[in-house]
Amino acid sequence: MNLLESLQANKRQIPEHYLTMNVTELEERAWAVKRKLGDRLFVPGHHYQKDEVIQFSDATGDSLQLAQVAAANRKAEFIVFCGVHFMAETADILTTNEQKVYLPDMRAGCSMADMADIHQTNRAWEALQAQFGDTIIPLTYVNSTAAIKAFVGEHGGATVTSSNAEKMVEWALTQKERLLFLPDQHLGRNTAYKLGIPLDSMAVWDPIQSSLQYEGDIEKVKVILWKGHCSVHENFTTKNIEQVRKQHPDMKIIVHPECSREVVALSDMAGSTNYIITEIEKATPGSSFAVGTEMNLVNRIMHQHPDKHIISLNPYMCACLTMNRIDLPHFVWCLESVEDGFESNRIVVEEGVAKLAKLALDRMLKI
Repeated sequence: MNLLESLQANKRQIPEHYLTMNVTELEERAWAVKRKLGDRLFVPGHHYQKDEVIQFSDATGDSLQLAQVAAANRKAEFIVFCGVHFMAETADILTTNEQKVYLPDMRAGCSMADMADIHQTNRAWEALQAQFGDTIIPLTYVNSTAAIKAFVGEHGGATVTSSNAEKMVEWALTQKERLLFLPDQHLGRNTAYKLGIPLDSMAVWDPIQSSLQYEGDIEKVKVILWKGHCSVHENFTTKNIEQVRKQHPDMKIIVHPECSREVVALSDMAGSTNYIITEIEKATPGSSFAVGTEMNLVNRIMHQHPDKHIISLNPYMCACLTMNRIDLPHFVWCLESVEDGFESNRIVVEEGVAKLAKLALDRMLKI
């Protein structure tokens, strides 16, 4: 079930009184449900969530990590996933049929995941097969819909995370001559380049124009990048880096690999969310960092490390808008709906799609 279908199937809207409650009452009601349901309830919270929600999380982390933790927690009957739609889908894929996964606000999608739908992907695959023959293996970032994961699983490919992308790209190129990397072109480009694949061996597939963007000998193409991106990380620019270098010449710049190739090239370090957190944690007191990732997380890191000078690489950066749809009123409404037995905001991935998507996830986990 994609986001639109889920929205249509979950027409129950948040009651107005949740939106007018004060913070104290909302927090008290959330804690009350957590106490009542106990181990039957599990709340995973993504790193990018607001503090008002993350305080109730039983585990925090990246999307796949949280889905795996939820799947390992067999005591939990109800999983209220504080993240975005594709994350809750992955949790539903990995958990048992007896466990139910909920998303506090069904509008919490991911612009990157939405840049590759299954119809576009099928058209692209048909065109690329006609162009290159059976020489391509698909990989998809876990930041993708269940349908895209299923497509990749069906065609012999696997999922990747920002932590293991290098290993997965290396594996893919032992399977086929070329790879199609969905849906984030920047992670794909940065990973392939780091592995020594030249930029002139990379092409871009434009799903809107249904065309391959490439100049030169088409036979040189080894990596086909889907023209998608993270709307947050694409807002970090080389001008931001120039400004930090000018104002803070001794400051380390650390960014996420969803940033553009130009930004990653000019930074001191690049890596997954967990990599960024770990590098800052182990740095000596007095260290200084400009961080190129989502603002809620940057603010949390600042608060957790008062002994270090930490700023956002882009001082005008906003938090992830879709991730921020999970606010305290929607969270409490979801908890109380679960307590009362309502099925609204439940995420259910169709069995056939889930089976193929799990195949793609399992291939990655074995590697």
